[in-house]
Amino acid sequence: MTNFTPWTALVGGALIGLSASILLLLNGRIAGISGIVGGLLRPVHDETSWRVWFLVGLLTGGLALSLLHPAALGATPVPMAWAVAGGLLVGFGTRLGNGCTSGHGVCGLSRLSVRSLVATLTFMATGALATYLVRHVARGGQP
Repeated sequence: MTNFTPWTALVGGALIGLSASILLLLNGRIAGISGIVGGLLRPVHDETSWRVWFLVGLLTGGLALSLLHPAALGATPVPMAWAVAGGLLVGFGTRLGNGCTSGHGVCGLSRLSVRSLVATLTFMATGALATYLVRHVARGGQP
């Protein structure tokens, strides 16, 4: 675990929790990114603007970080085709699990949802298995 950065992880986690709390308090909505994006694909009256602004803020924050402190994002260790395939699998998984890590892991667990606990444990186990397979099986044990 050579890339563990506790202070940036703490700040990032606090900002995610703060943004999820603000969205819930001001708008009564759960900050699940897959649900927010899904709501834009099937728009409902009076639901579009806050979803667009949430995503604009999310993308603007990432862009600002990449411009101001590019080293914080690190290099992408996988080819673009793998990243696209991974993104599609994540999208399929969030649809299958009726939510993503932000919705279940951040918001659902804080609401003591059993369904979110099961979903989060499934996400974590699958991520650990995928990491093991990529690092030790697909690369033949090479770092």
